[in-house]
Amino acid sequence: MEKRIVCLAGDGVGPEIMASAKQALEMVERLYGHHFYLQDELFGGAAIDGFGQPLPPRTLTACLASDAVLLGAVGGPYWDHAKERPEQGLLTLRKGLGVFANVRPVSVEEATAHLSPLKAAEEVDFVVVRELTGGIYFSFPKERTEEVATDTLTYHRREVERIVSYAFQLAKKRRKKVTSIDKANVLESSKLWRQVTEEVAARYPEVELEHLLVDAAAMELIRNPRRFDVIVTENLFGDILSDEASVLAGSLGMLPSASHAENGPSLYEPIHGSAPDIAGKNKVNPIAMLRSVAMMLGQSFGLRKEGEAIEEAISTVLRSGKCTADLGGNETTTSFTKYVLQTMEEQALVGRGR
Repeated sequence: MEKRIVCLAGDGVGPEIMASAKQALEMVERLYGHHFYLQDELFGGAAIDGFGQPLPPRTLTACLASDAVLLGAVGGPYWDHAKERPEQGLLTLRKGLGVFANVRPVSVEEATAHLSPLKAAEEVDFVVVRELTGGIYFSFPKERTEEVATDTLTYHRREVERIVSYAFQLAKKRRKKVTSIDKANVLESSKLWRQVTEEVAARYPEVELEHLLVDAAAMELIRNPRRFDVIVTENLFGDILSDEASVLAGSLGMLPSASHAENGPSLYEPIHGSAPDIAGKNKVNPIAMLRSVAMMLGQSFGLRKEGEAIEEAISTVLRSGKCTADLGGNETTTSFTKYVLQTMEEQALVGRGR
């Protein structure tokens, strides 16, 4: 198989974890006979420095022409006073690619469950499906004066139906439960969200639907996260709740994400930020990025065996006691990546009976 992947290393620790991702892809090429054309483009703060804007036209054009996009991280205090912040480039990229469905699986490794704030954390296994191209981040008018600031929250029926349908289709392949999170007791947009969700649910009688207000959901994620299977919610709520859910794994460095469009390439990235405080120090945990690569292989390219090989290698290395500083260990970004690659190779040889 041959695929073109655009690599947006971005800022902070982004180049370090992108290096790990490329090494994993090279190992997959060698073990399974595929070929990946990796195209580097500037994005975020690096693109502001190079082109004066966080998403140059050439970067978006390259992304649209690719089979998938890998993103490291964007942002940092250096660009706090730039005309356009690096994060604005991320919003524009999502809109440009049309990636409306952000998918964040949340589970806890047995080897690191003791780092979670929850007891029996290894039983946590759910997915957050966040609407990504609508809502308050993209609605107008947006206005600010010295005395008043206004942000508008708008959702169209089609946007709600599209993301909720995606969640139900995903739930059919899992434990057949969808929890829709809104604020329907206050917000008109949430009242429409709940109405459309009920209509979509009628087409999936085999899937259980529950509604939960966002404040109650925030409590339940900590109090009883094992109740969830597939969570679906709007952009702002999803942004906040998925970050809250990430602490269940014990570290922001553990969890990947995928963002899917109706047509065109998907975007894969770790959920953590650019971590400028440790950038360049070879300390960042590469697991979230490596798992993002695994998601890309399985979901965009249909290479499930290859993606599972990366996941299995990560778990094996963690069970051996090797981990980075955020997990209480002494491994560097490069050393942990090296152990994962070695394990992939060893497991492939065992699988082939050598």
